[in-house]
Amino acid sequence: MRILRAYLSLTKPTIGLLVIITGSAALVMEGSFSGRPLDFLLCLLALFMTAGSASAFNQYFEREIDAQMTRTAKKRPLPNGTIKPMPALIFAITLGVVGCTIFWVRFNPFSSLLALATIGFYSFFYTLWLKPRTYLNIVIGGAAGAMGPIICWAAATNSMAAAPILMFLIIFFWTPPHFWALAFCLKEDYKTVQYPMLPVVKGDRETLRQIFLYTLVTVAVTLMLPFVGAGWFYTILATLLGGLFLHLVVKVVRVPEPRQSWKLFGYSIVYLLVLFVGLMIDAVLPAGLLGGKG
Repeated sequence: MRILRAYLSLTKPTIGLLVIITGSAALVMEGSFSGRPLDFLLCLLALFMTAGSASAFNQYFEREIDAQMTRTAKKRPLPNGTIKPMPALIFAITLGVVGCTIFWVRFNPFSSLLALATIGFYSFFYTLWLKPRTYLNIVIGGAAGAMGPIICWAAATNSMAAAPILMFLIIFFWTPPHFWALAFCLKEDYKTVQYPMLPVVKGDRETLRQIFLYTLVTVAVTLMLPFVGAGWFYTILATLLGGLFLHLVVKVVRVPEPRQSWKLFGYSIVYLLVLFVGLMIDAVLPAGLLGGKG
């Protein structure tokens, strides 16, 4: 059981849950799988495998870095010795191959290639090149974590549309303030491993300014979804959640302490989960706002 939990932790299940929720929202909003529960579940399984593969590759490549950071040294299975590097690498490859194969065989090559590109982008470009070289690492690298709606929509339709692109942008712009709230509290860890995270390179004041700006953009993008089909329930929810998000950001700006930043980090996770669950609820409600389906 301990080994199974260790392999599950290689997939970063919290991130996996966020990816599954955001991908589910795209499927529910698009609607093609509403009467095909097997396809719905297979698509989400393949998506989880894709995300899990990328996370496992990330931990494999960063195992020596993780061993030097207090946040990860004892918690992650590679630095604490629960799993050896080679089995972890095989696990990462297997998840990726199986996930991409499901997309290709059950759905279409378009979704499979998007999934494969996401694994490669996060595992190699972000982990090995971006992260050690630029404080913009999480801004650019965040695109990988935002691909759930894009991949699922492609699996369902073999095409693309405005709605999944906006969902992608919500997650893309949400990622920097979410991650920087954490990095604000863990500056010493990143200094130790010489990663150029924004708080280390630019300092607290600039970090908080960027958190505020990216949060503003995130909230603005969430309020564009009603124009492509989201309804009244989602619109009200997005407005309330966004207002609280901005309120917490302003509190951190005014009182730049780790305690406030931890609260912001925790809320940012709840924010994204509730927002996309709300989008799913909205999609099954009648009479969408502005004539869209809701």
